[in-house]
Amino acid sequence: MEHKVTIVIPNYNGLKFMEPCMAALERQRCRNFDILVVDNGSTDGSVQWLESHGIPSIYLKENTGFSGAVNVGIREAKTPYVILLNNDTEADPDYVGELVRAIERSPKIFSVSSRMVQMHRKELMDDAGDMYSVLGWAYQRGVGQPTERYGRSCSVFAACAGAAIYRRSVFDEIGYFDEKHFAYLEDIDVGYRARIFGYRNVYCPSAVVYHVGSGTSGSKYNSFKVRLAARNNVYLNYKNMPFLQLLLNLIPIAVGTGLKYQFFRRIGFAKDYADGLKEGIRTARTCRKVRFSPSRLMNYIVIEAELIAGTFLYVYEFSRRKLGNRKACRRN
Repeated sequence: MEHKVTIVIPNYNGLKFMEPCMAALERQRCRNFDILVVDNGSTDGSVQWLESHGIPSIYLKENTGFSGAVNVGIREAKTPYVILLNNDTEADPDYVGELVRAIERSPKIFSVSSRMVQMHRKELMDDAGDMYSVLGWAYQRGVGQPTERYGRSCSVFAACAGAAIYRRSVFDEIGYFDEKHFAYLEDIDVGYRARIFGYRNVYCPSAVVYHVGSGTSGSKYNSFKVRLAARNNVYLNYKNMPFLQLLLNLIPIAVGTGLKYQFFRRIGFAKDYADGLKEGIRTARTCRKVRFSPSRLMNYIVIEAELIAGTFLYVYEFSRRKLGNRKACRRN
């Protein structure tokens, strides 16, 4: 029987995560999948471990980033669907089967985001689909919120590529993950492109995966991550927004950029953020911009409405999270 899905796992010096990740996949009730690890030039013994365990793998000579690694895996896959799975995850036994069922509900579904739960605080969400806002902020829907609040399936702006399923054929139409991103916001970018082309991205709460978080980069904020994310934010807007939409959103994006700069200044990363913005502005024209088509005008209008709604959702979730933190502090 031919398999329906290939699980592509990008790995860079993630040896400590590989055994629990693979053990969780061994426990899957749905067995209709292949596994393919794409190693990004690891030096921590990952290659030797993969070879000794006979796990199908592709070994790259250097670190090509998340985008480069998963593109190799997607192109190598022969199945209709691919699941991209971070190495610092442990999937629930029904994870694969639920994702396959969800994406098969409509040929217009490009991706399905799973219910990502914090590994070390299993009562809290890590990600319930990725969202984008008119301020130019990408964010994880549900992060830090109780898991029971995210038990309904819904449309999301993009799937979190750390644990999502994709319809492989659509990549040939919209393009693959942008390797200029290297890492960070590449999943928002490819989800954005899919929306422009008329596809949907949805959230599936019954596909549960536990996530350590920052397993490769090592911390929530660091100079490398802040600079790259700032640069990629410029790329994201430049590539996907037509000129008139960029003009329309110029003021809110400028406000969002200013607020982010102040945040990073407080935590000591102002220079990294500013350097990333400068690099993005300087090199944006080297990116491949999505060509505007009048036939997709309604898609752009719907996307703009979702960017505005995404801003209000961010404020709502941020406020709710802060309120929850204050209550927890009072109890302690």
